[in-house]
Amino acid sequence: MNHLVTPPERQSKMQLGDGRELAWSEWGPVDGLPILFCTGAGMSGWLGFGASYLPELGLRLIAIDRPGLGLSTPHPNKTLSSWVDDTQELIQAHHLDDVLAVGFSQGAPFAFSLAERSLVKAVAIVSGQDELSHPSLQPLLHPDVARMIAALQQDAVEFERQFAQMATADGLWQLIMSMSAECDGLRPAFGDRLIYESEMFTQAYQQALHQGFSQGAHGYARDLVNALSPWQIKLENIDVPVDLWYGALDTSTVHSPDFGATLALRLPNVSHIVDHEQGGSILWTRARDILVKLKSHVSNTVV
Repeated sequence: MNHLVTPPERQSKMQLGDGRELAWSEWGPVDGLPILFCTGAGMSGWLGFGASYLPELGLRLIAIDRPGLGLSTPHPNKTLSSWVDDTQELIQAHHLDDVLAVGFSQGAPFAFSLAERSLVKAVAIVSGQDELSHPSLQPLLHPDVARMIAALQQDAVEFERQFAQMATADGLWQLIMSMSAECDGLRPAFGDRLIYESEMFTQAYQQALHQGFSQGAHGYARDLVNALSPWQIKLENIDVPVDLWYGALDTSTVHSPDFGATLALRLPNVSHIVDHEQGGSILWTRARDILVKLKSHVSNTVV
């Protein structure tokens, strides 16, 4: 499973207009088609995916440390909108064209936000968190998730304060493991647990989490509030292609309760893929397929 994770080939940071620093990790050719990778909950950009396929596909994966995570300076009032502003500065400063995006897990609303503001040409949402506060999903929510959203709606400031006080990198890792499928049906060799518990993958994922929490838990807590609150974007207005990728054996209660079915109905230009042999680790087990399909939206080249 060593091919699933590769340390960053390059790491960089830039100063934003307001003086904060934005950091990121990269894989693939420097002149490749840029893909902005919106990572999962509490993670720095250190853990990428599909690195072995990037050279042949001519893709450059750029995983940004969201403000307050990793080496990126905290934003005093981070929102989905401020995230787009920061990312736009990076795109303009580095003259990136035909930009694509991938949103994994809690990274989904951040990737969607880039699409709604037309900063990217297409998006892949993989094991993505749905807009869990949306009325259409309320009957489908796990009771624990419903309670979290109710607490957030009752007092967002207190909700954020409590999570900032109690969340840790190790605690989040244990939560991720507890919500991971034991196996992936017909392909048990690619079961979530078998991947997440492999030494190489565990070390890489935990390193990304520890980097993500290196400034404390405030960055993660702020992301959590943004992800669980009603999103500041209208999915119905996103006209760029969106690929939804879900594993039907995904047991996470904070991804999508119906594996993106309701989400797909809200998107005008969507492709909805549910792999019945996969779980939440589909980002790594089907990395090449995800990358090829995403690239096809801006290139007619068949690889």
